[in-house]
Amino acid sequence: MIADLEDYIEAHVSPEPEELKEIDRLTNLRYINGRMCSGHIQGRLLKMLVAMIKPKKVIELGTFTGYSALCIAEALEEDATLDTIEVDDELKDVILSNLAKSDHGNKITLHIGDALELLGKWNDNEFDLAFIDADKRQYAEYFKKLFPLVRPGGFIIADNTLWDGHVTENCPHSSQTKGIMAFNDMVANFPETETAIIPIRDGITIIHKLKKT
Repeated sequence: MIADLEDYIEAHVSPEPEELKEIDRLTNLRYINGRMCSGHIQGRLLKMLVAMIKPKKVIELGTFTGYSALCIAEALEEDATLDTIEVDDELKDVILSNLAKSDHGNKITLHIGDALELLGKWNDNEFDLAFIDADKRQYAEYFKKLFPLVRPGGFIIADNTLWDGHVTENCPHSSQTKGIMAFNDMVANFPETETAIIPIRDGITIIHKLKKT
């Protein structure tokens, strides 16, 4: 039933660009964890959210093969930029090759390294939007580091926040599940924010950093 519903949704949202379709196909062929690629449905939603927010500066944690970065860049205006961070240096050449396939790749700057360390290079209130899709065990720490970097009125979007439903487990054994649950608990009542969860694919949380009154 769920698979049928996903097929129905995919048939009724805007088609993905050919270069993204190819990136998704090759990612799932070449990598055992290919499901980490955002994919068609989530990618079109991500593009739509970016188009609605109209950010000038975006930061992404967790590039993987570049699919989500290109979905974000697709909706960015020509003078807007995306900084994306990937910890796995073996993916660097793959990412750069994939970014070069798109007309929007020039909006993206790739940084290789640990996100918690690299985030220290940016200033408070520098970004309009942040997208978290990296190590699930570190989600809460990522959020703490990102929150001051995002301007009041900006947004933080986090992927995989339902984690295949494991977040409802009473005694989770996976450190990744525990990390997601800790993040969800923290942001649910975080000061000066509004939070919503979209139960699409593996769950997407949208956090609005409110302007101070």
